Amino acid sequence: MSGPVRVAVLGLGRIGRMHADLLAREVDGAEVAVAADVVDAAVAAVAGRLGVDGSTDPAAALARDDVDAVAICTPTPTHVGLLAAAARAGKAIFCEKPVSLDLADTDRGLAAAAAAGVALQVGFNRRFDPGHAAVRDAVASGEVGAPELVRISSRDPAPPSLDYLRTSGGIFRDQTIHDFDMARFVTGSEVVEVHAAGAVRVDPAIGELGDLDTVVLTLRHADGCLTLIDNSRRAAYGFDQRVEVLGGRGLAASENPTVHAAVVRTPDGVRGPPPPWFFLERYQTSYVRQWEAFAAVVRGETPVPVGGADARAALVMCLAAAKSVEQGRPVAVDAVT
Repeated sequence: MSGPVRVAVLGLGRIGRMHADLLAREVDGAEVAVAADVVDAAVAAVAGRLGVDGSTDPAAALARDDVDAVAICTPTPTHVGLLAAAARAGKAIFCEKPVSLDLADTDRGLAAAAAAGVALQVGFNRRFDPGHAAVRDAVASGEVGAPELVRISSRDPAPPSLDYLRTSGGIFRDQTIHDFDMARFVTGSEVVEVHAAGAVRVDPAIGELGDLDTVVLTLRHADGCLTLIDNSRRAAYGFDQRVEVLGGRGLAASENPTVHAAVVRTPDGVRGPPPPWFFLERYQTSYVRQWEAFAAVVRGETPVPVGGADARAALVMCLAAAKSVEQGRPVAVDAVT
């Protein structure tokens, strides 16, 4: 392919706007062909700001001849329909996580992409974070030995709105799904069992929705490694994301970056800056690297780094976690596949 990969961005909410901005301004080898949403004002704002074509018909936008690939950033219930349409149109597909909240629906989407022979990359952006990737590389190279114990902490600075939570699919499919993917990514070993416990410690209204805001999970991997995950919807100090792998020869860990590098030392103590407040700040580098990797896939230079099978595996673990909380016991992953 000569020239940049031209992407139709479908869905211009918070995540879609971010992707459109990065493609237009930060990503080498890719650009926005058209920005599409069913909301006129969203299209006008993004297309006008970036100087690109706009469309209020996402299905028509993905079918354009000048589009090489599509970015599906619309609400989750619409993902599979757009994924199937993009596959029929022969476009390479980037789809935000999760592909669907439902396993059978996910399988239909993955089957559509496979039948059409188009590339499908799923938005597990944390794999592209330099710190997390370095942990994975230390494991894959054997530098720290075979992984024996993994710890993953994911804590949001504040819970999302109740309107968002009503359709998010619950904390496991909205938040922990990233950590399930990281567990597989950094260890290189499949998860065979999930044991989850949850509580409502942040906002009683979240519990009234039938959701949780504080969870702890133990994963058992096929190679015997154990992973511990903790999630909270509230970390008053900022967005907290850490991964640690203890292996037979040492330890690899990714710590939180801070908003700047200054440290103040006085007789009263040492004071430093907090971590970034939100995920868009914390993970901008990973989003850029994710798009660079996808552009390389579309050009035929590399295989898909995180695809449909990864999306399915993470969703299955979400379903196992929900079942574990409901039944108060460990749940084998193959019991929900």
